Amino acid sequence: MEYSLNCKNSALPCQVIVDEDNGRFMLRNADTSGEYFNSLEQMVLWIQENWHNEDFHDPAEFQQMCKALKGAVHL
Repeated sequence: MEYSLNCKNSALPCQVIVDEDNGRFMLRNADTSGEYFNSLEQMVLWIQENWHNEDFHDPAEFQQMCKALKGAVHL
């Protein structure tokens, strides 16, 4: 799964990459810094703590991504 969300604080989108087959769980923040995780569960928890609806131009798109990620890990 890959998501690209237009955030308010950057011209570049925030990106979320979930590649369970190869064990890649990473994202790019609005400030273009990156985060890498050992599991999808860790990634979802980080997103819940650090990203918020109001950070994105389309909050519904962010919520939809969160719902899909949570469903994948059963949180």
